[in-house]
Formats: sequence, structure tokens, C-alpha cells
Amino acid sequence: MSGPVVRPFAPPPEPWLAGHRGVDLAAEVGAPVLAAAAGTVTYASTLAGRGVVVIDHGATRTTYEPVQATVRIGQLVATGDVLGTLQAGHQGCPAAACLHWGLREGVDYLDPMLLPALPSGPMTRLVGSEEVTAARREAAARALAAAAGAAAPGGTAPTRVGGWLPPVSGPVTSPFGMRVHPVTGVRKLHDGVDYGASCGVPLRAPLPGTVIEVVRHPAYGWRIRIDHGMVDGHRLITSLNHARGYSVHTGETVQRGQTLGAVGSTGLSTGCHLHLMAWQDGALVDPSRLA
Repeated sequence: MSGPVVRPFAPPPEPWLAGHRGVDLAAEVGAPVLAAAAGTVTYASTLAGRGVVVIDHGATRTTYEPVQATVRIGQLVATGDVLGTLQAGHQGCPAAACLHWGLREGVDYLDPMLLPALPSGPMTRLVGSEEVTAARREAAARALAAAAGAAAPGGTAPTRVGGWLPPVSGPVTSPFGMRVHPVTGVRKLHDGVDYGASCGVPLRAPLPGTVIEVVRHPAYGWRIRIDHGMVDGHRLITSLNHARGYSVHTGETVQRGQTLGAVGSTGLSTGCHLHLMAWQDGALVDPSRLA
């Protein structure tokens, strides 16, 4: 079964302050815990009385606790591989048991629900071992789709939407697809499209919708996510990243063309630009193909 989020990512305003540096997923004690992405096991033991598994993915690493590990240090794992079984004892869990799932890039904590390796609404799945093979097939399909520049898990191109308004005027400086990250130097999926624009240029809503998140993210900088609801038969969510800041807030309704904020260079950025992302029916898609 899937593990619902019972406590979301809530990073502190300053690194030394209290916060929730991961997400908690509810499940039953003994449920298999699966790797969210391929990598190498760098820790699989007890830490402060809790079983912890850490997977290194190159530029990032994921953590899973409390887990009774069935993997060993140095072991290579694929997306969907069983890492161990869920234990009881996670403090503050309202369910029978909770998995605390974390994601870090260097010293920065990131929201694991945004893990680029999982484009279709990323979430660690707590499932029976009979589903592992299916998970691997799905992961392979996602990888092929990303490499080809197609966005949906099966390689299907996104459906174009009517009335699409580019959030900013400017040339595409980095398209959707696999590339070497200009800051980390790691070859990975570029999960959106970069548009060149000067700092301070207004950012506009591409379609009407409801703001579902405004957050300062370590990698994406100031980001906003907008739920546009059903557009031409498909659920559409967009995200604008690396902004200088936003003038709208979570829960606010915005109109097509409304100014949301201004272009910036916050987060892991080499200069002022807009990093635009989009999800169609829960799958990460190439936003440049929506117009």
C-alpha cells in the first residue's frame, strides 16, 4: 500500500532553528521500505537507538528511519529495491508507525517529495515485495522518457493547453532533459525549462489557479507552485523557481497574467533566470511543450 504523508517537509527559517527536515509517511510496522532512487548504501545500522539507512545518489542522499535494514554498506540499490522493514517508535507519529524520509544535497535539507528521480508526484512507497518488479519497470520507463525529453512515465508527450501564457519573456537557455548541472557538475534530469531574463523582471501566472506553496527552497530558491485544476481534461500544476521573491501567498487565487513576483537568482543558480516546471496528471512534463 502507499504511505500517506502525515507530516510534510517544514524547513526552519535558519539552519540552526527547529524544523521538520523531511516527511513522515504512515504505514504498518513491518512494511517493506523501498529505495526512492538508485544509489549506494552508505549507512545501514542503528543511530541514537533508531535503525537508519542512508543511500548516496551522487549529488544527493536520502535517509530512511526507523528501519530494520536488510541491505549492507556499499551495496548498490535500484529504485524500488527493498531496504528493510519499518519499525515502530517514530516520535509524534499519529499512525501505527511512520517512516521519516529525508533528502540532502550537501549540507542542505531538501523536500524529498520533489526528488527529481521521481517525476510522477514523488513519494516513497511502502509496498509488498511482489510490487518491486513493477516499480523497477516504471522507474526504467521514467528514465527513458527523461532521456528522450518526453515527460510522462510511459514516454507520452504532454498535452498542449489552451490559453497558455509564458510566465516571462526570454529565450530558453536550458531545455528540459538530461544535462550536467552547472553548479554540482552531476549529470541528471533538468526537470524544467530555464528562461533567460534580468533580475527584477515580473513573473506572471500562465493560467488562473490557486497558490498551493510559496517556500524558500535550498536548491530551487524562492519557489511557487500553482494548482490550475483541470485544464483541457488534464490536472495541471506549475512551479516557478529561483525568484527574487513573490507578492502572493499560499491559498490565494491568481488570474492568468497576474504578477506573482520577480525574476531572481536564489537557490542553486548561476544567474538570474526563471526555472519553470509543470506536472500534468501528476507526471512531470516539459513546460515548453504545453503552449
